[in-house]
Amino acid sequence: MFRRLVVAAVTAVLIAGLGACGSGDDGYDEGSDHSVDVGRDSGSAAGKSRPDTAATMDAGVFGLRDEVRHRAARTARATRPHMTKKCTTATRRVKHTTSSGSGTKRRTRTWYSTEHSRSCKQVRKGTETYTRVVRPERWCVSLDDVGGDTKRDDVWYQVDETTYSAAVGTDKHTRMDFTPTGSGC
Repeated sequence: MFRRLVVAAVTAVLIAGLGACGSGDDGYDEGSDHSVDVGRDSGSAAGKSRPDTAATMDAGVFGLRDEVRHRAARTARATRPHMTKKCTTATRRVKHTTSSGSGTKRRTRTWYSTEHSRSCKQVRKGTETYTRVVRPERWCVSLDDVGGDTKRDDVWYQVDETTYSAAVGTDKHTRMDFTPTGSGC
C-alpha cells in the first residue's frame, strides 16, 4: 500500500514536470533522435511471436524497461454533409358530430375544426468541415525479459499517460510492473 502511494506521488511530480517542459513536437522515440512516424516498425523483430494480448491485458505485465515512445495524435481536416432540420406544417379539416335525443326528437349537431400538424426531417444543405482524428495519441513502453522470460525482449505495450510518465522517470533496465491498455505501438 505504501509503495503504491510513493509511486503515485512520484508519477504526479513527473507529470507536472513533463507538462511544463513539453516539446510540442510530433512524437519522441527514446531510442533515436528523431520524431516517430506511422510507418515505423512496432519494435518486434521478424520471427518473434507477439504475446497473447488477452492474457496480458487482464493480469498486467512485468519486465525490464527498455524504451519509451510517445506518439502524438494526428488530425486532418475533412468535409461532411451539413444536415439541417426542415419542418413543414399542414392543416386538415376535421368533421365532428354529436347526437342528442331519441326518436322523432333526435338532433344531430355537426361542426368542423382545423387541426394543425408539423413534421420535421433532416435534409442535406451544403457541406461542413471538421477535424478528424487520423491517429489517436499513444504512450508506449518496451520491455525486455517480459514475465521473467529472458527470450522475450523488445515487446511494446500501450500504456496510460501515468505509466508512461513513470517509465520516463526511470533508468533503462529497471523492473516495471503495469497493466497495459494495448499491445504494440
